[in-house]
Amino acid sequence: MDVDDGDGVRSSQFERLPADGDQDGHAAQSMEGWVLVVTNVHEEATEDDVLDVFLDFGKVKDLHLNLDRRTGYVKGYALLQYETQAEAENAIAACKKGLMLLEQPLDADYAFVRPPSYAADLDARISRRARDRSLSPMRS
Repeated sequence: MDVDDGDGVRSSQFERLPADGDQDGHAAQSMEGWVLVVTNVHEEATEDDVLDVFLDFGKVKDLHLNLDRRTGYVKGYALLQYETQAEAENAIAACKKGLMLLEQPLDADYAFVRPPSYAADLDARISRRARDRSLSPMRS
């Protein structure tokens, strides 16, 4: 029985994202937009360099360019966030067509994806198999 505590935990009233236009069926929207992982980023690239390349496809809401603590250089990837999926799709398509940053080709894909539909069936079979086994004898 669900009791409403007002915190959403016991009441099963969690915030959900609307299921809107995912054309390819695997992308999942974060709470604030569509997040992309951009790989093969040159180690000497700056945030401005990355923004200059990706602003052509839409307004970049957020950018994370992680640096190596020891060397201070870019780790080789960036996280970009777009408002709409169309902007994100355009950026991914441009990377697949050979978008370059500091003479290095970039690659991009969604950071959040939905699991394949067969994963739920697999989880159900595994949990059912575990319940079908007998209990081990208790040790004294």
